[in-house]
Amino acid sequence: MSYKILVIEDDHKTSDYIAKGLGEEGYTVDQSTNGQDGLFMASGGAYDAIVLDRMLPKMDGMAVLKAVRAADINTPVIILSALGTADDRVEGLLAGSDDYLTKPFAFAELLARLMLMIRKGGAEKTETILECGDLKLDLLSRKVRRGDHEIELQPREFRLLEYLMRHEDQVVTRTMLLEGVWDYHFDPGTNVIDVHISRLRRKIDDQADFKLLHTVRGAGYRLGTN
Repeated sequence: MSYKILVIEDDHKTSDYIAKGLGEEGYTVDQSTNGQDGLFMASGGAYDAIVLDRMLPKMDGMAVLKAVRAADINTPVIILSALGTADDRVEGLLAGSDDYLTKPFAFAELLARLMLMIRKGGAEKTETILECGDLKLDLLSRKVRRGDHEIELQPREFRLLEYLMRHEDQVVTRTMLLEGVWDYHFDPGTNVIDVHISRLRRKIDDQADFKLLHTVRGAGYRLGTN
């Protein structure tokens, strides 16, 4: 089963380097380039681990970490920082991080530390079915059902629905979908998201008693029963 990792790092080169390496190892990676958006994404608790840069725009990494722990989110966090004194590491650990790695770092070491954190955190998930109301998505069989009705989805539609279900009741922005579903780190200027959302909505909502996929005007989309 693929683990989901959130990388909160403002240096695009470093973030892409981590995401590429984790992707090659079979991980699913979401990226954020500032602390404010990173906290929003982390607040859903849908990740198996978080890689958190300490010095971030809009909201620094330590503030993000403290806010995550204050919200009772226990996702394992490893801090990445050029600040590597003993006092810096102690401060990070006391703030709630599970590990602390100084820059520059070797990817192999980061990967090993992530694997160890996930194992220690008991993040090995036996649950293979995501649910939202009467909508069920089976990650192993790749089947989707709404009530008693089986829904046939194309691979990209399945990935889109999985992403929305993992962010249930959260507003998901176009940028989040481009990065999380299409692996784009820029807006290609097409209506690819609108087309896929429209197709997905028809498949999961048109024959149902109530709607699950909602458009949040000016913000994005939300999957939820309310």
